[in-house]
Amino acid sequence: MEYIIRLLMLFILINGTLKLSFWKTWQTIVFGFVCAAFIVGVCPLAIQQSKTQLTDLLDNARVMQDAAVWITIESAVCFAFCFASLRKADGRKKGKWKVRILDGYPGLLLFPVLFYVLTQIIFGMSGTSFTVISCLFALAVFAGLPLLTLLVKRLYPENEFRLEIHFLVSLLVCIIGLIATVDGTVTYSAVNEPFNGNALLFSALLFSVFFLMGFTGNRMKWRRSQNKHQTKSMK
Repeated sequence: MEYIIRLLMLFILINGTLKLSFWKTWQTIVFGFVCAAFIVGVCPLAIQQSKTQLTDLLDNARVMQDAAVWITIESAVCFAFCFASLRKADGRKKGKWKVRILDGYPGLLLFPVLFYVLTQIIFGMSGTSFTVISCLFALAVFAGLPLLTLLVKRLYPENEFRLEIHFLVSLLVCIIGLIATVDGTVTYSAVNEPFNGNALLFSALLFSVFFLMGFTGNRMKWRRSQNKHQTKSMK
């Protein structure tokens, strides 16, 4: 399970870099500085951790359930950003403020990943000053994030292609996150009840009614748009 979690963290880093590739260079530099300040700030907390504590934390069912919710929400935000950006690329003016909000969200999962990497570096470099380790790692992140972002832009200059990759990686993060955080515990047990045919028929009827309403409304909207295009072409 530890290897799956590390793979998940790798995809989170890749996904975060892809998201930052839609930012301007000065914005990625500012975010790199924020990440570097975060690393230096959490250094005292990282020093107090041990391998046993981290292992117990990853084996904690409650923590894993919270992590699954966080990963799912983060992936949903990434999906929304991809669809909103595509709508903006099609020339649709509605919802531009939504795109700006989603575009300005960097991805908060990067911070726990950076904290975990810092603890692993501290464990692997025992005997070295913790302050030196945190400062060097902070400098590496501060310089590495903008450089990786520029590299991604050079390799994939098309925004649409990077959006597709961002969507696929977000989907992988969501799937791997659910796999890595599952513990086999049933949070809510099923209730044994007799088969309720009336409720099933009511649900099917309700679904059919709303489906027909949506389908009819969509057809009417499509016909109106076609009539407008025909009227403009005749003029």
